[in-house]
Amino acid sequence: MLFVDDETNILSALRRLFRPQGYIIHIAESGAAALAILEKEHVDLVVSDMRMPEMNGAQLLEQVRNRWPDTVRILLTGYSEMSATVDAINKGAIYRYIAKPWEENDLVMTVRNALEGKRTEHEKQRLEALTLQQNEELLQLNASLESKVTERTAELQKTMDRLKKSFIASIHVFSNLMELRDSATSGHSRRVADTARRIALGMGLTEVEAQEVMVAGLLHDIGKLALPDHLFKKPFSILSGGERTEVCKHPITGQAALMALDHLKGAAKLIRSHRERFDGQGYPDGLAGAQIPLGARILAVATDYDALQCGTLLNKKLGAAEALKVIGEGRGKSYDPAVVETYLAQFGMLGELTPQEKPKFEETIPASALQPGMVLAHDLMTRAGILLISKEYIMDEQLIKQIRDYEREEGSPLHVRVRADRRKPLA
Repeated sequence: MLFVDDETNILSALRRLFRPQGYIIHIAESGAAALAILEKEHVDLVVSDMRMPEMNGAQLLEQVRNRWPDTVRILLTGYSEMSATVDAINKGAIYRYIAKPWEENDLVMTVRNALEGKRTEHEKQRLEALTLQQNEELLQLNASLESKVTERTAELQKTMDRLKKSFIASIHVFSNLMELRDSATSGHSRRVADTARRIALGMGLTEVEAQEVMVAGLLHDIGKLALPDHLFKKPFSILSGGERTEVCKHPITGQAALMALDHLKGAAKLIRSHRERFDGQGYPDGLAGAQIPLGARILAVATDYDALQCGTLLNKKLGAAEALKVIGEGRGKSYDPAVVETYLAQFGMLGELTPQEKPKFEETIPASALQPGMVLAHDLMTRAGILLISKEYIMDEQLIKQIRDYEREEGSPLHVRVRADRRKPLA
């Protein structure tokens, strides 16, 4: 900082006041001397007296503003100099003027606040510049990818498939992190997403539309992260009126959390509407029938079927058959009849399979038996319910090494479910 005053005793007093604050201090006894210092040194803040010979404080700070606009400007002035002070405010755009004699604490706090404001503004500018740079880089990348579509379709498709898997894997990881708040719901979002995707395909939705439903299923509870623990873990059926009002905000909160991400806007709309009822008695918008997006109607069935078994919807856990019965009884009221019919057709007759009844196209093997080219049939989870690798990944040597390293670190055997044909995912 730079102090400017033609009285040496004033400069000495200012130096004594601010030296313990840890600032680098420059002093000048005239406006010309101050300008000379500014031309050689980087100065964040200038404190100038108004009444000085040759160049007064208002004239000095006007030059500082024109030549070094980022430097904060403070004027020391007497009450008899108000007209000149107004001139300094108008022409020098000063940060603050302080009357002489000053109160030391007031002066110190004024300087500190001025410098803190300058640092905040610089950080804002830095972040804005960084964001602009990153946005430009993303735009350039998108333009580059688009220009190569016609030339290298096969190569780009392979790359996009890998990015798609990485994106889905990231969503899986985030979904599992949400469920760490309550171990009782571990795997809930993953099961909802898988069920919803199968219903969507069964109802004739395209693969892209079904994937959007699946992503919404993985993130459908993201709005609940804003809830306190006592509401997060409490079954909906035993909530008080006030508690239900609070919980019923979570679809809107979930949509708001994702709307800034363009590739999740569609899923965000489904999340907002997944607690609507077919008869119009749901929330948050009271939509009914076809007003509710089809993906949200699908999510309602998939979510409630699993929640009934987890005990988060009623104050008890239902078996699979009981949960199916509740879903069936809700057709036309809570649920779209067409969605329920599709669901029952795909899942209703399967029941809970015993290990002996599991489909023969999958097999469980120890990590030591993994080979490159094998296809992961189910998500690979830790004992704590955290996703390691999402299903459909094709094993390579590096991935197998990472799995075996993790197994050694945990000190317990790790079993992996893979496709029996080792290479071909299900159609």
